[in-house]
Order: sequence, then structure tokens, then C-alpha cells
Amino acid sequence: MTHIFIIAGEASGDVLGLRLMQALRAQCPDVRFSGIGGARMTEAGLTSLFPMQELALMGLAEILPKVLHLKKRLAQTIEAIHTQKPDILLTIDSPGFTLRVLKAIGNSGPKRVHYVAPQVWAWRQERVKHFPGLWDELLCLLPFEPEFFAPHGLHPVFTGHPVLESGADKGDADRFRAAHGLGPDAVPLVLMPGSRVTETKRLLPVFKATLALLQPQVPGLTPVVAAAAGIAEAVAAHTADWPAKPIIVRDVAGRYDAFAAAAAALTKSGTSTLELAMAGVPMAVTYRVNPISAAIGRRLIKVPHVAMINLLAGRALVPELLQEDCRADRLAETLLGLLRDPAQAEAQRAGFAAALASLQAPEGTPSEAAAREILKFF
Repeated sequence: MTHIFIIAGEASGDVLGLRLMQALRAQCPDVRFSGIGGARMTEAGLTSLFPMQELALMGLAEILPKVLHLKKRLAQTIEAIHTQKPDILLTIDSPGFTLRVLKAIGNSGPKRVHYVAPQVWAWRQERVKHFPGLWDELLCLLPFEPEFFAPHGLHPVFTGHPVLESGADKGDADRFRAAHGLGPDAVPLVLMPGSRVTETKRLLPVFKATLALLQPQVPGLTPVVAAAAGIAEAVAAHTADWPAKPIIVRDVAGRYDAFAAAAAALTKSGTSTLELAMAGVPMAVTYRVNPISAAIGRRLIKVPHVAMINLLAGRALVPELLQEDCRADRLAETLLGLLRDPAQAEAQRAGFAAALASLQAPEGTPSEAAAREILKFF
């Protein structure tokens, strides 16, 4: 029986892991999995070594108090791999943890495949010199990544982006309106503050102030907050005092139905921009970190855009309002343009298709392509 030890460290990795497990089983029915994953991977048959949420940390303020515990979990993971002796070690994103595991295992253990290339092409490019020897193959989601990693001997292979399998473009607007009692005059505005508590704490107050400026100008404006499962209760608490009580969507199907009904969206940067683009939702992108991190980031970032959809388009297809521009008056002005001017919204939609086409796998779905690459090692 083929044995794959698979590690995911956050919600997005859990989704990728689920799709990959399904594709691997389809191509190799006797495959067996162990490792670390979340609810989705667990439902697919993985028994997680410990709760995946323990690894979903971001920023020094979150990580420092838990350094000793993370070291314990790292040692536990390494010991489990040595004990179980899997055929393949498959790590998914979460480089702060997974790359340490790969380094500790070395090339004398199972074949090592890393899924989702570290985004060092975006900032601190010198870190790429630390990667040779960490894996036997690097599966890349973005079409421009192999060109960056190949000169460093890192064995990159583009397998396409699994967001194309997400169903983000299959939502049902009528179902969303019926489920939440929205009449024909309601104007849903999707708000996506991120999947981490630190992100939501920074962005939700700005979103609240933005809505206060928009609502007098947009009759029927209905805020819809897409909340990741692990932070839905925190989001509900943070939005309890909003003038207009938002609809809080807690599940994936509900989120995609909200996309189908949405007039526009305000989102943090990341994969959410690709999901919204698939659904044809005009959007503005925003983000804010502490001023010290922002100052450091400006020196290190090597790409002209932070929104993934803009990087793929090669231009500022959607507006990015970051750091000092992440303020209510600027966000309200930008969203008002998208809500009132059909030409602005349509210009975005016209650019989405070409950008998303570049994410197609060479053959089959992205998860199928990734599974084929992994199974080459048997």
C-alpha cells in the first residue's frame, strides 16, 4: 500500500489537501494517508497528528508566545515521519513549519514534494538560496514561478491553480437572496477581512467606517461578511455594533452564493481575489499591517502588485488600497465608483478571464496534474 505523509498548516492548505487526496485516490486507489490536516482532510480519511489550527499563526505577536510549543510539535512531526516511514512526504504551503520539517528529514528519508511554492519571488528573494536540497520536486500554482525557481536547481513544475476547481463561479444568487430574505432592491456588498484573527481585528473597524460613508449614498446596501470557519464567532462579535447588521456567511457554499448575488466586494489580498474574479465580482483590494512591518516590506517587496489577480493580469486590473490608503474615505470612494459606474465594473470583468486562463493545468484539473507528479515517484 502506498503511504503518503501529508502536512497542511492552515485553512487554505486543508482545502488543497482535500482535493489532492481525492485526486491521488482516483489515480492510486490503494494510497494511504497520515499526517497533519484540518476538518476537510479529516473527512477524507486523514487522522491528524494534532490539531492543524496550532500551526495557523501569523506575525511575531502570535508566534513568540508559542515558540516552545511549536518546537514540540515540530519534533513530534519529525518523529512520526521517522517512525511511520512513508513513501512520500508531501508538504503543503505553511513554509514556516513545513520547510523546517523538510530540512530535518533530509534526502535519506522518503521522497519529498512541496506543494505551493514559497512566494520569495515577491519579497526577500535572497531566501531562495536556502531551498536547494529541501525537496525532490516543487509543485507551483502560478505560471511564472518555474522560471524563477529553475535556475536555482529547485525542480519546479507548474501544475495549475486549484482555485479553478473551487466552484467559486457556481454560486446561486437567487438562493442567497431567498435564504437571507433579501428583496430585489438589496445591494449585497461582500466584505472579506481574511482568515486570521489579527487580520480581521485590523480590517473590520475600517470596513465598519467605510459602510457608514457608503450607506447614505447607496440605498439597499447590504454588507455580507465572509468569515472563515475558525474565526466566525470572533467576526460576529466584532460586527455586533455595526449600524447595519451584516450577513455573516460561514460556509463555502454560502460564500459562493454571496459572490453570485454581490454587486461588488472589498477584500484583503490573496486567493480571495481569484475566487471573486471567477465569480465576476468587481472588487477593491485592501490590507494593513503595523507601520514597522510596512516600512520593512516596502524595502523588500519586488513585485508591482500585491493582489494575485493583478499579478496575473500584469497590470492594476483592480484597485489596491494598502496601508495609508486603507482608510474609510478612500475605500468608500472606490467602491462607490464600482457600484455606480457599470463601465468600471465591466472593465474589471473583461480582464478576469484572460488572467484566470493562465492558471489552467497543462492537462486535466490542477489537482489531477499535481497528483500525477507525486505518483511519478512510485
